Amino acid sequence: IIVIGGSAGSIEPLKTLVANLPPTLPAALFVVVHVSPESPGLLPDILMHSSKLPVVPVEDQLPIRLGHIYVARPDHHLLLEAGWIRLTHGPKENRFRPAIDPLFRSAAYAFGQEVIGIVLSGMLDDGTAGLWAIKDRGGVAMVQEPFDALYGSMPQNALRYVAVDYRLPIAEMANRLEQLVQEPLAEEGELPMSETIAVETKIALEDNALKSGILTLGKPSLYTCPECRGVLLQIQEGQIVRYRCHTGHAFSQEALLAEVSESIEMGLWN
Repeated sequence: IIVIGGSAGSIEPLKTLVANLPPTLPAALFVVVHVSPESPGLLPDILMHSSKLPVVPVEDQLPIRLGHIYVARPDHHLLLEAGWIRLTHGPKENRFRPAIDPLFRSAAYAFGQEVIGIVLSGMLDDGTAGLWAIKDRGGVAMVQEPFDALYGSMPQNALRYVAVDYRLPIAEMANRLEQLVQEPLAEEGELPMSETIAVETKIALEDNALKSGILTLGKPSLYTCPECRGVLLQIQEGQIVRYRCHTGHAFSQEALLAEVSESIEMGLWN
């Protein structure tokens, strides 16, 4: 399972990556790129012109097939279950839906060490917490070399907080993926499941956040959710500090600062 997340400046690297993948790749690829809810959803068509693999816009409950590329739809999270693809309208994470962290986290939850996670060009830090979850479950973490990215913030944040296995220019990434998917999995088996990964995956699948156990994940912070004004819980994973409200909205520190700054400016203009 290969999960790929990108934002600003990631379309051209994505086109290069899929163009270099062989048509017989024994893996399924899942792509989330930040888009507005009003986007016409043209990314599958864009990648189709470059890829030797079939590119599929996601439908809910679609079975996972190897040798296919699945692309998230605007305003919906792309999530994975064992053997199945889920399309949900769960709470936004890091100001976006689709967001990268829910895809990465659900892949780690469902497939453990079978997952390779890739963070491409983008602003802020969506994907860092999800990549941490992939590593926590024994998967492989890869980022685009920040100096090779149009916007290096997302890869840089992943490198800062996650023990990344590979940092590569986009031109070298497909060859490395070909090698990785041929290697046998580690014999020691999957690592234990983090309660945080399990609870947050359920929330993204549109389970009730309170009933899913969100209040067990952290302590109340001094901040309120910019989306719904509920109290934000502070969640700590390694060195990563994140926030979630009781309805499920999630923010990294950088995403929370960006959202609050935007709200302040809007209030001033009003």
